[in-house]
Amino acid sequence: MEMNRKEFLQVLGVAGTTVAVNGLNTVAFAAQDSNKDNKVNLVTVQNGEPDAMFRSAIEALGGIGKFVKKGQKVVIKPNVGWDKPPKIPANTNPILIGEMVKQAFAAGAKDVVVFDTSCDLPKNCFQNSGIEEATVKAGGRIVLANKRDSAYSKYYRKIDLPEAKVLKTAEVHEEILDCDVWFNVPVLKVHSGAKMTVAMKNFMGIVLDPGAFHRMNLQQCIADICTLPKKPILNIIDGYRILKANGPQGRSEADGVIAKVLIASTDIVAADTQAVTIAEQVTKIGTDAVGHLKFGEELKLGTTDIKNKVNLITINLKNTKA
Repeated sequence: MEMNRKEFLQVLGVAGTTVAVNGLNTVAFAAQDSNKDNKVNLVTVQNGEPDAMFRSAIEALGGIGKFVKKGQKVVIKPNVGWDKPPKIPANTNPILIGEMVKQAFAAGAKDVVVFDTSCDLPKNCFQNSGIEEATVKAGGRIVLANKRDSAYSKYYRKIDLPEAKVLKTAEVHEEILDCDVWFNVPVLKVHSGAKMTVAMKNFMGIVLDPGAFHRMNLQQCIADICTLPKKPILNIIDGYRILKANGPQGRSEADGVIAKVLIASTDIVAADTQAVTIAEQVTKIGTDAVGHLKFGEELKLGTTDIKNKVNLITINLKNTKA
């Protein structure tokens, strides 16, 4: 197939040959050894379908049983903010969410909830994104919330953020506060205000009033909310399709590019740094423009130094199936 794009994805600090995937040039990664130096592990998987890439990543990190224990209530927090179909990557890929629900149950979870605070009508967001169907089919359940509907406000509780610099309190949804473990599962996309929206900014979907972030200092508040004591057990970044224009909603399928990438790490700053570095090749938005990465590092939430402080595990599934 003749390529119609010349965007080139290259992950920081990783060399490799290039292969064509769905008209997009990507790097063929060489797998690296597992953690030998006590550094945080960060897994980047490429060239697979969303479910296969998740299985590969979670195995590289020690298996789903390392993160989910028998009898636990698990919350999966994707981005389901917008009434858009999967081919416009405004929301997390439904295939990935369905696989995560299955894996959580396989590990012994007693209850698996998929939750987000939507911007558009929640019912439409979950249905048209495909996430409701994928969740229910896998045995999970969805919990809807909407920042514009006061009927949902009773489900949020005020939490102090003593380590934060600007955002000292936040009203956080009870599904996050009361679960045993939660997974942070954003889609990788551009954002008109924050420049890029990935794992750190995905925290805005657990609060009642994300508009307060914009009224104060958006980049600092994004870092501040991530000081929440109830942190995700793992950050999984969906880069199967990257929204490279007109974020955070996207207008058409042309605003996305198929990249077939998934990133996983317990270090939220490292995961986002890796994600922005990848997306920079198709969006031209670099890490310097994404201020909350630096602020997150200053708050000791993680590191932006992928090269020296992270054990990067790279996996190429060599799957060119659309």
